[in-house]
Amino acid sequence: MKLKDKVILITGASSGIGAICAQKLSEQGALPVLLARSEDKLQKISASITGTPDWYPLDVTDNVQVEALIKRMIDRYGQIDVVLNNAGYGQFEMTKDMTVAAFEQMMDVNYMGIVRMTKAVLPHMLASGQGHIVNVASMAGKIGTAKSASYTATKHAVLGFSNALRQELRETGIKVTTINPGPIDTPFFETADPGGSYISNLKGFIMKPEYVADKMVQAIIKQKEEVNLPHIAAAGIKLYQLFPRLADKLTYGLLNRK
Repeated sequence: MKLKDKVILITGASSGIGAICAQKLSEQGALPVLLARSEDKLQKISASITGTPDWYPLDVTDNVQVEALIKRMIDRYGQIDVVLNNAGYGQFEMTKDMTVAAFEQMMDVNYMGIVRMTKAVLPHMLASGQGHIVNVASMAGKIGTAKSASYTATKHAVLGFSNALRQELRETGIKVTTINPGPIDTPFFETADPGGSYISNLKGFIMKPEYVADKMVQAIIKQKEEVNLPHIAAAGIKLYQLFPRLADKLTYGLLNRK
């Protein structure tokens, strides 16, 4: 896909990977539309991005807002070429200590937010016979670790939804990509790990956000079905899938450092 003049909606674009992707996509000639809840952050980020990116406040847990936003984008641009579903957060706590409400809230943002965006944009993409839905999942969706049961469940749901959706849309001209990154040095950990112990314990494994954003942009250009980051983690995932009990024993000490 050539990105020049492509309309690309990006949720969770007020900071971190979403904001960096918006900059890199704009540099490629795309028309990024930044979406997030905070108007102040969106305004500040958009002012720092090359070109003239558009931005709108959006809460992905509000179905009415999502549907209205998609209609507004179609009215403004005529079509939507790519939706980058990046909005999400984590909270590292033991299952016994997390409330049911906390589980529900995370699922509502991380998983149902993607479902809402997809449901709203899909009729328009089907009508045009083209489009690209890019869902940011996580390595956590493939390998569960202690203190991440809630987060892992949301990302596992994202992967399952994306894989099934890809099969449904295979003959329609619409592509579906999942991005599965490991830990990234972004504001994500301000909520997920406010004490900083996880970052401290995994210093050598945390990726730079610019590196991940580059890989995400390339995935959009090449319309890849799945990207696992870092690449070495892909081998670990295959080992886990083949020998889950053995992999659990071998990786317990490394992965459970939250």
